[in-house]
Amino acid sequence: MKSASLNVSFRAQLVISEQRQLYDYWVEKSAGRDMPSRGDIHPSHFARLLPHVSLVDVNASDRTCRVRLAGTRLREVYDREITGLSLVDFDWGDKRDYWLAAFRRTIDEGKPTQGVVRGPVMNKEHLVQYWLKLPLLHHLKTGVGMILCLDLFQPATEDDEGLARAASIA
Repeated sequence: MKSASLNVSFRAQLVISEQRQLYDYWVEKSAGRDMPSRGDIHPSHFARLLPHVSLVDVNASDRTCRVRLAGTRLREVYDREITGLSLVDFDWGDKRDYWLAAFRRTIDEGKPTQGVVRGPVMNKEHLVQYWLKLPLLHHLKTGVGMILCLDLFQPATEDDEGLARAASIA
């Protein structure tokens, strides 16, 4: 069962209101469990966030991930449709290890992760990405079967430089 103090401390790390909104929804749908299942999640409950949301399938046997569904804002940032892509197909440049570690941590620990990164993908150094990865139970087994992702992008400012540099996967 999730501890209320753990929820409060994780929530305190969330920088923007959209992250807190989706996290609060995820905690509510967990209903005392470690995480909700995909069936507990109803996109109409956070419709305003859908352009920034993706669902990533997790293969239980080898922990590989494939994007099942991606919002329209993600297509704009990645300059291509990412639905159907495996995570290894992304052009993350020098951020590759960072992103693969974020997904692995969410899968391995079965806990939410979040962070802030400048230049989330190649040729997008002018953006700061505020991200949140929320695990969802596998529908037939225990463990993470899917990840609910929120990725918000904002133009970088000088103030964001220090924030993105100081941010780590939490």
